[in-house]
Amino acid sequence: MDERGDNGEPQPGSGADGRSAPPGKRKPDRPREPGGGLLMGRPFGVPVYVAPSWFLVAALITWVFGGQLDRILPELGAARYLVSLFFAVAFYASVLIHELAHTVAALRFKLPVRRIQLQFFGGVSEIEKETETPGREFVLAFVGPLLSIVLSGVFYLVLRTVEPGTVPGVLLAGLMISNLLVAAFNLLPGLPLDGGRMLRAVVWKITGKPMSGTIAAAWVGRALAVTVLIGLPLLTQSGVLGGEPARSTGMDTVMDALLAAILAAIIWTGAGNSLRMARLREHLPDLRARTLTRRAVPVEPATPLSEALRRANDAGARALVVVDPGGEPLALVREAAIVGVPEHRRPWVAVSGLAQDLTEGMRVPAELAGEPLLDTLRSHPATEYLVVEDGGEIYGVLSAADVERAFVKAMARPA
Repeated sequence: MDERGDNGEPQPGSGADGRSAPPGKRKPDRPREPGGGLLMGRPFGVPVYVAPSWFLVAALITWVFGGQLDRILPELGAARYLVSLFFAVAFYASVLIHELAHTVAALRFKLPVRRIQLQFFGGVSEIEKETETPGREFVLAFVGPLLSIVLSGVFYLVLRTVEPGTVPGVLLAGLMISNLLVAAFNLLPGLPLDGGRMLRAVVWKITGKPMSGTIAAAWVGRALAVTVLIGLPLLTQSGVLGGEPARSTGMDTVMDALLAAILAAIIWTGAGNSLRMARLREHLPDLRARTLTRRAVPVEPATPLSEALRRANDAGARALVVVDPGGEPLALVREAAIVGVPEHRRPWVAVSGLAQDLTEGMRVPAELAGEPLLDTLRSHPATEYLVVEDGGEIYGVLSAADVERAFVKAMARPA
């Protein structure tokens, strides 16, 4: 599965959370990041993380597959769990290849990929930008399941060269079937799965509106979640998905229901996130530097804070810009620093002592809006920014907190 990052739309695949980072914040690049997990490598320059939940799933796969091996190859004894652990690792290596297919396609389309994460129910490729055309969207979604099908075929061909009933034969058969199931599951036509992205691309192509495609695929995803919640336990109990029909073990019934509930919750949440983030994307152009900027008054470095605040109040301004005698901006007086100065000391404190020197990244064009505005703030983290006109004239001061509040307000719109 691939998952959109800053543009906010969760993508196809084996899992999704649809998170968006707030403006003005940037996560450092390091071996372990909040929610990232353990860094395993950087294929194609993209970091690959293994989430802590993966180890839980690996243990579960080892236990379940080990039980199957005990019936097929009882002579293995306790060694069956080592074979099962190898299967778990090989299966997730296949999932990684699935995600790398999304990543390579994204990089081919000049779309930055923040990271790949292997987690509880598969993996996600966090792609930071939206595709420009429905055709590219379809290709980006389809390459993952396609590669899983190719892997299944490769395992099948190798399986024909080994003796049935042996450890290699059982492993190859398991990997063949598991990759086929990954492809089939991801091709289901509902967000956040790959098939949902493909459906979105088709509707987008027909209507010419990406939002229409998102709405259609997200609601199909929600219907799919309900179907999984109700239908998966029934299919498992009937023996359609393998195993013996009409199992009477209460624990088996509970486990089937729990698995269905987790899968349904993942799909439902991913579909809802897709809707919410797509609507956020629609409202991103409303985030304009000009409309969010606070009016500012210029003051010289030696101006007492009390005098500077008096001038700001008289002008109806909410920010202070420190300028040189020629009017060239030098620094921004930090709002947090003003609050920290008691009122009785303000006549004796010069604004220069409360100011942050301007850097090139702290100058924001007044016409900047939407994703370019958020990208600028993320790439140059600061609490305040100087907003300037095209000719370099001071327009005002943009607070990162104001942009973040507007961003959160847009995200809070109901899906």
